[in-house]
Amino acid sequence: MPSSPNDATALRVLPPSAQPLSAAARAYNLQLARIDKLRSQLAELDTLGQLHRQALHTAVDPLRRQLTQAQRDLAFALDEHLRGKVLSRAQAETARTVLCRWARTLAEDGDAAMRELHDRHSPRPLARLKQDEADALRQRLEAVLGEPLQDDGQGLSAEQLLRAGMERLRRSQDEAQERKRTAAQAKRARKKPGVVERQTAGQLEADTLLRRLFRQLASAMHPDRETDPKARLAKTALMSEANAAYEKRDLVTLLQIQGRAELAAPEAVHQLSDQRLASLTLLLKAQVAELERERAARQNALADEFDLPEGVSSNANTLLQNRIDQTRALEAALAQLADDRAQLEEPARLKRWLNAQRDLSASPAPARA
Repeated sequence: MPSSPNDATALRVLPPSAQPLSAAARAYNLQLARIDKLRSQLAELDTLGQLHRQALHTAVDPLRRQLTQAQRDLAFALDEHLRGKVLSRAQAETARTVLCRWARTLAEDGDAAMRELHDRHSPRPLARLKQDEADALRQRLEAVLGEPLQDDGQGLSAEQLLRAGMERLRRSQDEAQERKRTAAQAKRARKKPGVVERQTAGQLEADTLLRRLFRQLASAMHPDRETDPKARLAKTALMSEANAAYEKRDLVTLLQIQGRAELAAPEAVHQLSDQRLASLTLLLKAQVAELERERAARQNALADEFDLPEGVSSNANTLLQNRIDQTRALEAALAQLADDRAQLEEPARLKRWLNAQRDLSASPAPARA
């Protein structure tokens, strides 16, 4: 099957007649193939994310809405019982604890009525609870990091503090990795100065080639030099794409634009010298590394968005399992809330239920194996 003009492999070097490809040509083609694979994986991740969001909207969101309504109903029902005189002091205290637990969950999602209900029954208002938790989290994070969080004295929530702490930890890890790379480069430079000089020269030549290619495109496609309105719009779009590609050092896209604008003959790449191909390969390797970082970032973003377990990568199977797990958990929670609601129908059953809730809260957590 012939490759698409937008595939990076369409730019590969083909062997002349029956002669084998040179090592430089093979290295160049390998990086093009890697770029195509990474681009395909990024597109798949985008599609997976969209499909999973749609599936959650269809299958999971209705269950979440049912759960929210069931929790609201229970909170209001307990509030009604607390207004009466049928509960003992211990039972009333248990009822308030359960009510505040449900009301807080809903209040943190923006339910003003549940916030008012929580604050009416809790010894500490929700704002105070959240601030105390944020302060405690800040102390733990700063103890781990060994330095204060630089947030300019902002009153960050626990969630914001956790994100800030994780970002600072990642930054520290990146800085440590950069120090290791710098030390390794310095060590190599001391041992093999000739190799480093050749690598530096190759990088300079690669940068020159990239800049020359961009300037050629800018000269040929500058929209201000075009008199035809339709052609000017087309060149404006191409120039915008070229600017973005050059900013990202995206050699493949610049070469593809060059081909679409018919500024180079299709066979031109086959006539490049091994030295020129080696310089282009340096640019392609850097592009591969950037795409790999983008793939990791996108996988992490999907894992965070959909609350995948730590260390689980985002793919079709893990997202499907995530949806199944969420559905089962919500259905089980709804069944439990329906049973709880039935216990509130009459005073005797309510008292037994509250006593069971109190005993459950007082029970020690099971020992870990």
